[in-house]
Amino acid sequence: MSNEWRYLFDLDGTITKKEILPVLAKEVGLYDEIQKLTEDTIRGIIPFHESFLKRVELLKAIPIELVQEIITNVPLNEKIIQFIEENRENCYIVTGNLDVWVNPLCRKIGVKSYTSKAEVDNGLITKVTEVLEKGRIVKKFTGKIVAIGEGHNDAEMIKEATIGLAYGGVHSPANSVLACASHAIYEEDELCRFLRQLL
Repeated sequence: MSNEWRYLFDLDGTITKKEILPVLAKEVGLYDEIQKLTEDTIRGIIPFHESFLKRVELLKAIPIELVQEIITNVPLNEKIIQFIEENRENCYIVTGNLDVWVNPLCRKIGVKSYTSKAEVDNGLITKVTEVLEKGRIVKKFTGKIVAIGEGHNDAEMIKEATIGLAYGGVHSPANSVLACASHAIYEEDELCRFLRQLL
């Protein structure tokens, strides 16, 4: 129905309790380097596109199967997951992360996802073919949109949405997100209460 809200969730640090790429980086001894790139990206110091390609380059030696196993076991914000499960038809994951890495986790959560894309050969990434622009995804929808995220690459999605939520449950939202969000929320309970009020 046209009067229903659509809920667009960032994945890393919004649905997950940890940023995914630093978790992967621990497996190959690159934690400090990836963590710094991730933090600089969240804050908008490095453009997401540039930073993401650098981080993938560092991590692409990890077999896809192992990456999927690690990501599927990343802890999730259970109350957010509960909200998504109760409103599955109207919830979407919008993540800059790669399809070949996060698809099993998105299937486990059970909603449609929009991701960056990569080519794979012999179980390893050969090339990133698309880095997702989140603002463009919002424009695919008609009607009322709520966008939830915290990183610099979430800013366009949040700006384009009817209601844009800067969510600081895992770490502080980027200044660019706070600048265009209609609300800033820092507790998971409060976020879910707010979303339920729209139902």
